[in-house]
Amino acid sequence: MPRTIDTQRLCDLGRAVIDTEAKAVLALAERIGDGFASACRFMLACEGRVVVTGMGKSGHVGGKIAATLASTGTPAFFVHPGEASHGDLGMITARDVVIALSNSGETEELLTILPIIKRLGVPLIALTGQVRSRLGQAADVVLDVSVAKEACPLGLAPTSSTTVTLVMGDALAVALLEARGFTAKDFALSHPAGSLGRRLLLRIDDIMHTGQAVPQVDEAAPLSAALAEMSRKGLGMTVVVDADECVTGIFTDGDLRRLLDHGEVNIQNMVVGEVMKRGCLTAQAGLLAAEALQIMDSRRINALPVVDAEGRLLGAINMHDLLRAGVV
Repeated sequence: MPRTIDTQRLCDLGRAVIDTEAKAVLALAERIGDGFASACRFMLACEGRVVVTGMGKSGHVGGKIAATLASTGTPAFFVHPGEASHGDLGMITARDVVIALSNSGETEELLTILPIIKRLGVPLIALTGQVRSRLGQAADVVLDVSVAKEACPLGLAPTSSTTVTLVMGDALAVALLEARGFTAKDFALSHPAGSLGRRLLLRIDDIMHTGQAVPQVDEAAPLSAALAEMSRKGLGMTVVVDADECVTGIFTDGDLRRLLDHGEVNIQNMVVGEVMKRGCLTAQAGLLAAEALQIMDSRRINALPVVDAEGRLLGAINMHDLLRAGVV
């Protein structure tokens, strides 16, 4: 049966873990120096891929480091050292750089593949807690990720050591990001399904209504016909165009409400050209969806006609389209 521990004791244990790991991370900062810079230079000069490898918990951390490198401009992937000696070593080429993770520096699965890595002439970067280990001695660059103690009270479960290794991997990735001049747009290109990718890559052309789905009438159309067009297309407005399909104005649900507020009106006797909003705001094709959102927010409007360089109507977009696309 588990022991009964009160709330205060549980919280104290949690804080102790955080304190231990925080101290280990702070101590790591003092070890950033020539070795760290050399590791960065090896990866910047790499003409192939950065191959990250590690066993057990180090392997899990290695997978995350590889993913972070890949998403920040350094092509990288993870290779399991156990599988490497059974064929996956073919994934490593002479154009690559290898990062090997092992707290002890004596992980047998890693040591087994070291001779092949050295034979390829591949630069080897070791992240280890034992710089004088066999892994450390074989590496071209050793990054010391040792810790004074694990956060585990038994001193057995990898806790502080895995945290410190992960932080060192993040430090490498961010230093390389800056050195490569990697931008937010570059990041978005590798994260097209994320919110940043949608904000930086999605254009109104990708989500706007086109063709028969765009509500449009000419200036001579009866207002009743314009209202019917608005109802059919469901965008809360209709664009008004001339004979050349150039936008001359817009009539919206809000315009109709304001018209009715003025008193009795005979909709049947009105033409849309008499009540439309002339010189309406439009969006140029190719505009980022995030920029369209900013325009609509600042002007407090819910829809925009989309036009080409000559002002001809190409489509229409409204706030619901931006919501569905995840831009908002």
